[in-house]
Amino acid sequence: MSQPKVLVARRIFPEVVGRLRECFEVDWYDENEPLSPEQLRRRLAGKQGIFASGTEQITADLLDACPDLKAVCLMTVGYNNVDLAACTARGVKVSNAPDVLTETTADFGFALMMAAARRISESEHFLRRGDWQQWRVDLFAGADIHASTLGILGMGRIGQAIAKRGALGFGMQVIYHNRSRLSPEQEAPLGARWVSKDELLAQADHLILVLPYTPESHHIIGAPELALMKRTATLTNIARGGVVDEDALAQALGEGRLAAAGLDVFEGEPQVNPRLLALNNVVLTPHIASASVPTRRAMCNLAADNLIAVLTGGVMKTGLNGG
Repeated sequence: MSQPKVLVARRIFPEVVGRLRECFEVDWYDENEPLSPEQLRRRLAGKQGIFASGTEQITADLLDACPDLKAVCLMTVGYNNVDLAACTARGVKVSNAPDVLTETTADFGFALMMAAARRISESEHFLRRGDWQQWRVDLFAGADIHASTLGILGMGRIGQAIAKRGALGFGMQVIYHNRSRLSPEQEAPLGARWVSKDELLAQADHLILVLPYTPESHHIIGAPELALMKRTATLTNIARGGVVDEDALAQALGEGRLAAAGLDVFEGEPQVNPRLLALNNVVLTPHIASASVPTRRAMCNLAADNLIAVLTGGVMKTGLNGG
């Protein structure tokens, strides 16, 4: 009996591809440049499964062009690049990779927040240019993290991990807004307090965005929301670029209506809004919040586990529409 055919649509760890080759006939696109929609359609034709990242657009049209497809297994947590309803309607199983990147992403989100608050990127550039000639009492004086108010928009696994770091490591007061409130048992160890979105914006010294990107959350932080924030506050986004109106954010940062920002995600990535690039008071990183070697290996292996399971009669570990 012939083996199922799968497409690995990204350059990943060779040993993970080796695992897949033990079970499948593998077409490995061993490049970092994403496949174009037409290339993806051609490479996926006749395949039963795809190992995908967050850049491959799994649309209804693609599914119709590739009727043999049975499984879409993502190495990412986010799945807004997948038409989940269309997959479900056609019996295509979809999985993502939650949990394995929670702690690493929380580490990075906290580091990005601290870098923005303490002006680390700005001061490093100053030093490297040779501009450091003397000490001053106000030289890159920023904002404290300890004992300040940490605001979290989106209180899922990563949000709770960030809250733990803030409350237990830095003595921060934790407030959050989420569609559903945590249980008292979840809130108590963190001293976390649910507030309305407007209260969150007005009270937070450091606001971190960790909510999923959906049509409802598109530009959930725009000019009206930024106007509610303290002039001394920072905003950190490790969610998705589309949750922030970047032009409104650049305007607020440029006019001093917000102290600083840390951004790991961008609406048009890998292109970055040039207005943000021109600002000194924003720390910019290229979507690397989960980028530790152990975590990226774990993400890839989880996607491989799911693909092997669903195409060999098993059950996905982290299926989004059954498994």
